[in-house]
Amino acid sequence: MADDKNDEKKLKVGSEDSNSSSDFQSDSTDDDNYAWISWFCSLKGNEFFCEVDFSYIQDSFNLTGLSGQIPYYDFALDMILDIESNEVLSDDQQELVENDAENLYGLIHARYILTSQGLHAMLEKYRQCHFGRCPRVLCRQQPCLPVGMHDQTNQDSVKLYCPRCEDTFTSKSTRHDHIDGAYFGTTFPHLFFLTFPELKVQKSEELYVPRVFGYRINKDAYNQSLEARKKQTSSKKKKS
Repeated sequence: MADDKNDEKKLKVGSEDSNSSSDFQSDSTDDDNYAWISWFCSLKGNEFFCEVDFSYIQDSFNLTGLSGQIPYYDFALDMILDIESNEVLSDDQQELVENDAENLYGLIHARYILTSQGLHAMLEKYRQCHFGRCPRVLCRQQPCLPVGMHDQTNQDSVKLYCPRCEDTFTSKSTRHDHIDGAYFGTTFPHLFFLTFPELKVQKSEELYVPRVFGYRINKDAYNQSLEARKKQTSSKKKKS
């Protein structure tokens, strides 16, 4: 009987430990879901962003020069790192801080994706085709990478770079129009393929050829057609 009670006690303790462990894992998951970086990257339209590692953001060297570009820099940085501020802000100030946090994260992101760790984070997203495919028919659904046309903010929205035709395109989704191209920069896709050269496909030499009834159009055909139209118009004016 004594042995049976001891066995029951062990089973009960084991069950409690299991529940406790389950509760801890649940709490940890909830904390991860409420992390600002995870929340921001999960927003619809922000799928081009990868999650910048906390340790990278906490290293002040990596953020050199950014404080002068962000009015509410300290508050924005605390928000990104999930550090609660003791200072009470008005609703208007809070909104400005939130906007600055998104801008600051974008600028940090542009630097992070040029590091080894950042390039590997973007590699996983590229393999899963998170950035979309080239809209050019002859590129045959080639996966693309995000690229900026400028390294300065407020110049243009993010574009897509196709490694097959080596051209850039506007994303077919309008939800990407609000993403500043500087958050990815002009260097990223080219450094990406230099880092992972096995992923760089051969540049496509295949070109679309205009045809009429199956015949290729002569390069002078348009000029000849234009001249004929001008003569026809001039003749009509003389008759009138």
